[in-house]
Amino acid sequence: MDLTEKIISLCKRRGFVFQSSEIYSGLGGIYDFGPLGVELKNNIKKVWWEEMTRKHENIIGLDSAILMNSKVWEASGHLSAGFAEELKECKSCHKRFKLDELQNQTLKCPECKGELTKARKFNLMMKTSIGPVEDKAAITYLRAETCQGIYVNFLNILNSMRLKIPFGVAQIGKAFRNEITPKNFIFKTREFEQMEMQWFTEPETADEWFEYWKNERINWYLNLGIKKENLKTKEVPEKERAHYAKRQVDIEYKFPFGWQEIEGIHNRGDWDLSNHSKFSGQDLSYYDDESKNKYFPYIIETSVGVERSFLAFLCDSYQEIKGGRTKTTKAAKDVEILLKLDKRLVPIKAAILPLVRNKPELVKKAKEVYQMLKPYFTCQYDELGSIGRRYRRQDEIATIASITIDFQTLDDSTVTLRNRDTMEQIRVEISKLKEVISGYVF
Repeated sequence: MDLTEKIISLCKRRGFVFQSSEIYSGLGGIYDFGPLGVELKNNIKKVWWEEMTRKHENIIGLDSAILMNSKVWEASGHLSAGFAEELKECKSCHKRFKLDELQNQTLKCPECKGELTKARKFNLMMKTSIGPVEDKAAITYLRAETCQGIYVNFLNILNSMRLKIPFGVAQIGKAFRNEITPKNFIFKTREFEQMEMQWFTEPETADEWFEYWKNERINWYLNLGIKKENLKTKEVPEKERAHYAKRQVDIEYKFPFGWQEIEGIHNRGDWDLSNHSKFSGQDLSYYDDESKNKYFPYIIETSVGVERSFLAFLCDSYQEIKGGRTKTTKAAKDVEILLKLDKRLVPIKAAILPLVRNKPELVKKAKEVYQMLKPYFTCQYDELGSIGRRYRRQDEIATIASITIDFQTLDDSTVTLRNRDTMEQIRVEISKLKEVISGYVF
């Protein structure tokens, strides 16, 4: 079993990620995030949001709509041939295939051996309609990227927040693409989430800001524990860039299935604002009161795939310890899993564990401790199985602190606190637990 399969197994077993609509045989390229997955995902988004809006000056937030006027996508170029895949379609089963999937079968369908059409461009936008009548006037699309909502709100943001260039707008939200071949678990999906920041600047300083944001984004991953050897940047040549990009650098992570992009840094020039000005008839240029210059700002974009970074953090923190850490079995071949996520990302900060569950006084005290800590930390109460096996379960889900309520607790109101990383066990007074755990997880 390779690492990708191990991660998929862990995600299902421990409640990180489930196949969407699984009881109905699933839906390709769509996933649900379970109780622990949603905590990890929210923590990734929280750390990114705080990085952008609190660490840096002049960055504010936006939450734009998923549905927009279809002219937005015409202006952005998403309805042109540039945002399309070249595919062949089976005349019998109507499945579509990329040309590189048909290297050895250029005439027959790989699925049903039916006849294939000539190669055609198929747009990746997901179409829907608004209103009671499904006519052309009602057609719109699920957004293929979140950034367009920022561009069409440029004037609203500028005027309402009284901002001066340079400034940034951060946004986290869903995007949708009708990917023909979703693959590698949650790496490439049809419904996904983006964390994007658009930095509006003078054209003359765009190159300088590009370098600044490239370095800032690399450091973000390193500061969250991604190993330096698993991270690199790729300068994308002009012929491979997105149509809007004057310059493009991909931040890549070394997944089990190879080096793949997890974030893109783009110099979009003035393409977006000038195009939306042309298509909408609204002047989206910026007037500088000091220099008396009027221009379309250049945009430096940082675009992160939430699911891709989620997968990278899981892969990078996954460890197998042969012989075990908790010694719950005597087998030398026993392997225990440790998910050593950064403390800011872990889904569960503290686990509360009564030593045994058949002693009502221990269970009662453990539940009191759980209720005491729950308002301050994401906690999990677990009373099933031996204490060693419960430690193993908490290691598998990256829990920082495991708190055992034992018979000594009933005598002196102290508990055993186990540190995930050092495995050190100390006695802590219940009244001081909040303070001690805060030192572990913040």
